[in-house]
Amino acid sequence: MLPGALSPARRARDLEAVAGASVDVVVVGGGVTGAGVALDAASRGLSVVLLERADLAAGTSRWSSKLVHGGLRYLAHGEIGLARESARERAVLMGSTAPHLVRPLPFLVPDAAGRSVSALAGLGGRVGDAVRLSVPGGRGSLPPTRRVSAAQVAALVPGVRKGRGGVVFWDGQLADDARLVVALARTAAAYGAHVLTGAVVTGVDGHEVHVALPGGTSTTVRAGVVVNAAGVWAQKLAPGIRLVPSRGSHLVVPAERLGSPFAALTVPLPGSRSRYVFALPQARGLVYLGITDEPVAGPPGDEDPKPSDAEIEQLLETVNQVLAEPLKRADLVGAYAGLRPLVLPASAGTGLGDATADLSRKHLLAWDGAVLSVVGGKLTTYRAMAEQAVDEVVARLGRGAARAVTARLPLIGAAPRVVLDRVAASPRLVARYGTEAPLVEALGTEPVVEGRPETRGELRFAVRAEGARTVADLLDRRTRIGLVPADRAVASMVAERILTEET
Repeated sequence: MLPGALSPARRARDLEAVAGASVDVVVVGGGVTGAGVALDAASRGLSVVLLERADLAAGTSRWSSKLVHGGLRYLAHGEIGLARESARERAVLMGSTAPHLVRPLPFLVPDAAGRSVSALAGLGGRVGDAVRLSVPGGRGSLPPTRRVSAAQVAALVPGVRKGRGGVVFWDGQLADDARLVVALARTAAAYGAHVLTGAVVTGVDGHEVHVALPGGTSTTVRAGVVVNAAGVWAQKLAPGIRLVPSRGSHLVVPAERLGSPFAALTVPLPGSRSRYVFALPQARGLVYLGITDEPVAGPPGDEDPKPSDAEIEQLLETVNQVLAEPLKRADLVGAYAGLRPLVLPASAGTGLGDATADLSRKHLLAWDGAVLSVVGGKLTTYRAMAEQAVDEVVARLGRGAARAVTARLPLIGAAPRVVLDRVAASPRLVARYGTEAPLVEALGTEPVVEGRPETRGELRFAVRAEGARTVADLLDRRTRIGLVPADRAVASMVAERILTEET
């Protein structure tokens, strides 16, 4: 049996074990923060239940730019401590916990955006290099910032206007943010955590957590501590937390429209020295163009957010400043958006304002009775957030290992690069499943959609080992076929058939 396999049989056992149980920790929210907390707590010997209303990575965690970045933007705002934390956590992900999911990615700032712009990027990149060298594991993890020639610019991003050089700095890129969350949840399960999706927390009464389950059933779990990791929905359990949700939007375009770039194209928003639009190359012949930062009024709903027309125009207009052949709306094959749970400082007023881009990405830990809310932060720093949260839990409970082990704990599928390079499976599968790639490949190599790389074996593996229960789980999170609606429509019938066969 696979370690931490979230199989249908495991789910049935977990449902039975959790009903009416008493545990050390109930974690509410199955995004990167909640899964990170569940793993940290379980690996310290605490009994853990993770409850997620929909699916792993169903909320904000699957809508990121898929970057593990070292915090250049934080340096621009003078947040040196946050930049160092980001650089340290990037090194942990790339070197220890998930080297199969993270790869070095060059970022090109072309002179076509303005020579002063690329010069500033070069300065920022070198400061970022210094920060990287100052943290454990940072030395040698990425190449240094450097100037590149016009010919090198053309090789890195062929779609950029010809004839000028630029600056290249390096950062980390996730193969898939949702896959990181699944790996975290499975690793937590391997340490004994009960992971239940489709479990809606309807209320917390002291130490009693009331849960609605699929099929109209309900149960109550008694917890020593409840960790509220519900992200932008955290106020449902902790109304006193002050959040300002911010929408970040991306466009999906065929890579060939930018000449199938090797590097991420980086163009500053007009009038800004710290906000950039990125054209991020993906492994599936696509480029994700983002990201915006727009304040959102009112409490977030349960429906996935959508990019606005103004955001689409802003992204296209910004990147078109440096392209030889401008992108048009007709080039888009998809788009997506997510909500960031930004913490409003206590000193701030009560209005929505229009400066979410300038709010700190620092996270918040706050107690309310038996509920500890952990909210804010960035995907890159999920592990540090989880460690600090579980430190508080251990202190409150008075039991469990005193120190976290997650900085050196490989996730399911992880291995040193020399081992990953010898895994007998397709490089694309190794980049998504690590050492488990041969198992996935053995389940079938027939494509789900003709012309796309995702296989039917990936869908089968998602049901057997990764907790997928619905077509949306398969197409929108375990794979990302759903980012292109036309492909999703074709894939739905295949996904439905595999779900029927596997459950």
